[in-house]
Amino acid sequence: MPALTPRPHGPAPAAGPTGRARITVLGCGTSPGETVPPAAREALGRATLLLGARRHLTEHPAAAAVPPGTRRVVLGPLAPALDAVAERLRGGDGQVVVLASGDPGFFGIVRALAERFGAEALDVHPSVPSVARAFARTGLTWDDAAVVSAHGRELRTAVNVCRAHPKTAVLTGPGAGPAELGAALRGTDRLLVVGTDLGGPGERLERVTPEQAAARNWPAVSVVLCLDPDPARWLSPRPAALAGPPRPGDAPTGGAGRPPGPHPGWALPEDAFEHRDSMITKAEVRALALARLAPRPGTLVWDIGSGSGSVAVECARLGSAVTAVERDPEQVRRITANAAAHGVPVTVVHGSAPEALPELTASGGAPDAVFVGGGGIDAVAACAAVARRAVVVTLAAIDRVPAARAALGAAGLAVDGVLLQSSRLAPLPGDAWRLAATNPVFVLWGVRDHPPAPGPGPVPEPDHAGGWARADAPPAPATPPVPHHPRQHRDHTAPPGEQP
Repeated sequence: MPALTPRPHGPAPAAGPTGRARITVLGCGTSPGETVPPAAREALGRATLLLGARRHLTEHPAAAAVPPGTRRVVLGPLAPALDAVAERLRGGDGQVVVLASGDPGFFGIVRALAERFGAEALDVHPSVPSVARAFARTGLTWDDAAVVSAHGRELRTAVNVCRAHPKTAVLTGPGAGPAELGAALRGTDRLLVVGTDLGGPGERLERVTPEQAAARNWPAVSVVLCLDPDPARWLSPRPAALAGPPRPGDAPTGGAGRPPGPHPGWALPEDAFEHRDSMITKAEVRALALARLAPRPGTLVWDIGSGSGSVAVECARLGSAVTAVERDPEQVRRITANAAAHGVPVTVVHGSAPEALPELTASGGAPDAVFVGGGGIDAVAACAAVARRAVVVTLAAIDRVPAARAALGAAGLAVDGVLLQSSRLAPLPGDAWRLAATNPVFVLWGVRDHPPAPGPGPVPEPDHAGGWARADAPPAPATPPVPHHPRQHRDHTAPPGEQP
């Protein structure tokens, strides 16, 4: 296997004349009496530069193993620390040792060091990350868990992942701790497990509701598991880590005796959803809409005039947190049933647009993308005003296209669109085939040229879970709380939803 090559912008050769890596990264745990691996102890004995969080430089036994006179740098903003490493490497002598928490390759300092100096410059000795400890203490697997860092990042991404996934680990940070996460999830159907000082003498693991978490003061260093309250959903039929199918005779793909998840792929056929009289967004239209909505983990998507909920369910299957708004109570039932059949969470609001939208924005924050399948031009305008990135509109009537296009453009979105018409193969007698045309549908989309900034750029700082998380920048903007959307709103008189 060929050796990895340092990145060309590395400031100096990172390996010494003996070929040994000159940057040793040691993951530090919190257990009393933790020992230093022999290979790391040898590097500590040659160290001329030691970097780490203040607590590591003063409390960890590795800090006492370096020679007298070793320069010590307290880690804060990352750029000066990397410059100090580069200066020492240019000097051509000595060893650099970096002390970091847990596994430094998991949301940690290893990424920044490898990008600057090349992977072969590093000799990494990980400890157990707090995420692994938290799941172990809870007795849960975590190959099927979502893991998201809120350390120095916008909290809304972690909130949306928690809403969309039944088992999520959140790495917390200043301004994005258990209290802030609990406030953002207030009213949602979630259980929070807050772990502090995991592996240390003050280890605690507390199960609380989002409301209870929001009312507490928590230690700065913690990890939060956000769980569906139904333990049956803690073993996901779709693991987050990639795994092949089981061998014959082994457990089913779903695990714990459950069948595999239904319907692989996306833009699923109409018969994958319960619907009424073909009132469903057709698969070809859904394919284009999904491409423009770009649903993915960490984002929030609204489906307005949701009908059967096919678009909402598909966005949820691709990892987004999803809210569906529908005025017809029978369709509300169908959306709920379709989401359950596909094993994904969709928040269903019985109401009409635009009347129901202010409450959604106040409680859940602005959506990243919105699909408008019904509700009229007023709904299009209201959604375009609040969408952070994109709005997709489907229309069956040509006379509504100019007004919808104008509404998107008036909100500052760059507008484009197509008339989508497809013909499907249909059988004829005698083993012959014909093309059966589907109804033409106008698909318009508006994209914001300059989406809202995600907050100040991250600057790494020693972290509790992966050695480093990016956090020493000013705090990210506050995220509106995300309480549970009521299942019932008063009925409104907006035009009924249309599902081309």
